[in-house]
Amino acid sequence: MCGICCLITLCGKTSLEDFLDQTTLCNLKRRGPDSSRQMFKNVPDFGYSCLFSGFVLHMRGLLTPQPVQDDCGNIFLWNGEVFGGIEVGDAENDTQVIFRHLSSSSSTENVLSVMSSIQGPWAFVYYQAVNHSLWFGRDFFGRRSLLWKFSPDQMSFLLSTVSSVDPGSETGVLQEVPALGIYKLDLKASCKSFVLAWYPWKYKSFDGTEADKMFHENWQQITKHLPEFVSVALNGLELSLQAPVVPLNKKIPELLPAPANHDIKCISSVSLQDLPTFNEHTSCLVHKLIDVLSESVRRRVLCLDRMTAPLISESLSTSDVKANVAILFSGGIDSMMIALLADHHIPSNEPIDLLNVAFMLQERKQKGHASRHFKQHKNKDHLSAHEDSRQQSSTVAASFSVPDRITGKAGLKELEAINPHRTWNFVEVNVTLEELKSVRQERIGHLVHPLDTVLDDSIGCAVWFASRGIGTLIRGEAAEPYVSTAKVILTGIGADEQLAGYSRHRVRCNTEGLEGLVNELEMELGRISSRNLGRDDRVIGDHGKEARFPFLDEEVVSFLNSLPVTEKADLNLPRGIGEKLLLRLAAKELGLTASVVLPKRAMQFGCRIAKMENSNEKASDKCRRLHIVDTE
Repeated sequence: MCGICCLITLCGKTSLEDFLDQTTLCNLKRRGPDSSRQMFKNVPDFGYSCLFSGFVLHMRGLLTPQPVQDDCGNIFLWNGEVFGGIEVGDAENDTQVIFRHLSSSSSTENVLSVMSSIQGPWAFVYYQAVNHSLWFGRDFFGRRSLLWKFSPDQMSFLLSTVSSVDPGSETGVLQEVPALGIYKLDLKASCKSFVLAWYPWKYKSFDGTEADKMFHENWQQITKHLPEFVSVALNGLELSLQAPVVPLNKKIPELLPAPANHDIKCISSVSLQDLPTFNEHTSCLVHKLIDVLSESVRRRVLCLDRMTAPLISESLSTSDVKANVAILFSGGIDSMMIALLADHHIPSNEPIDLLNVAFMLQERKQKGHASRHFKQHKNKDHLSAHEDSRQQSSTVAASFSVPDRITGKAGLKELEAINPHRTWNFVEVNVTLEELKSVRQERIGHLVHPLDTVLDDSIGCAVWFASRGIGTLIRGEAAEPYVSTAKVILTGIGADEQLAGYSRHRVRCNTEGLEGLVNELEMELGRISSRNLGRDDRVIGDHGKEARFPFLDEEVVSFLNSLPVTEKADLNLPRGIGEKLLLRLAAKELGLTASVVLPKRAMQFGCRIAKMENSNEKASDKCRRLHIVDTE
């Protein structure tokens, strides 16, 4: 994973500092602590100058400083991981492999073929010297961040993984590059304006009507924020990238399952016994899901250089072997499945960090506990040091006893029961209101940008603190300060979007039937790049760590897309069973118990950051707390 930045200017200025403030440069450096360098290219014959800057987090193969350049003058910046599609040897670095493929591409079709072949997350910038062209873009799901800005007054074009927010600014300056294909900037034609060619993603099997509708919607999304001096055109030959997944199966079976004979609203709890029994066909689907998801996790926990993993932890733990992989862990079905499958593939002597974040409960929610605590001890004048310490620990625990902490601890017990020989590092990440406000202003507000809603603030802050991995390590009754050394962060995003996990899916199904539900799921996956993934990549990458998304592996998505919605979920069944039904059946098959039937709880509610500062907000409201205040 890397921080990458490219500047194209037609005005003669060539210093990155003329276009990027120190905060943005600092944000780029934090993403890539292992290597950094810049490369400048001036082409007076066509009146443009380029500056390329790369900051590398070394994950596999030989450390490869970026940008890289070949003998032909081609230059490459890469922020991604190749998990399939193109062969990368165990000792190779994927930056060099992809650059080699691109450099040997003699035509546009070859470039598109290379980028279409990659399985895994990526954002890239490729300067093709012979054609004076700048290629750039993000993968199909937008799992890596890339922002752009066209400046007419400075006659410049900027690409960057991250940005910053000017103090007091109401609007941002950089926007996310739409993950709707890749783009080519013709620098020969950029004397007074910029000319972009767009190469969209296309499904093999889409008919003309569906393709035209998708093209029109994507075209509007690309062009709506661009200034007048930037022209975008579909490439003249109408070339495209081949989508790496199959399109969503939108067929509604003629014979639908009979509605459940119970009132869902009346059911307060469910158990494993309430899961439906499955026939041979469903059993085949369950095992296929286990296979593709297990392979996805395997790729993501083994594609890293364990030889250079820290031997001495920043942690105060006495363990000699340190974790290379951490999981954003709530104890819910998604994170439990990832943890269980990671256990199948990570070396048995290596710990797995389970990062569980909680925000301090407001005083009125602790009042009952504090009152009971006072009554128990009001007649005692003196307490032993041990009792006093235990009371303090109890008070702290009560302050952070949020729903995700409770389910997280329960999930830990399930994992320990399945594999008691694994070292499971349950890390309690506790965040006070004061720390939240301070870090939001100093760091998180810049990283969430250009997104700006209350939901972006809640999720961005929760993910930032959790992925930082600084907290308290809980082992039995013992607790000690801990700093996670893991450079890979696994997250369960993508499961709800594909398996009807959100409450809005049940609402849509109730009001518009299965056809409405299918349309909602199609929209969910289509907008995941702009709604979630760019933000999460920026936030997690700020710690010099890499986000990896097992549920968004191309093989996993293709398998789930191929199924009719009735084989993935049954929203006639109660919460905790009907949503993500196929995943729950797979979890039960692997030996999970209570976590299998936990209903979905959104992260912002589970960790209790939602409404922590303003209980009257809606998730879609603009969040004024994200506005950076000038403290000088």
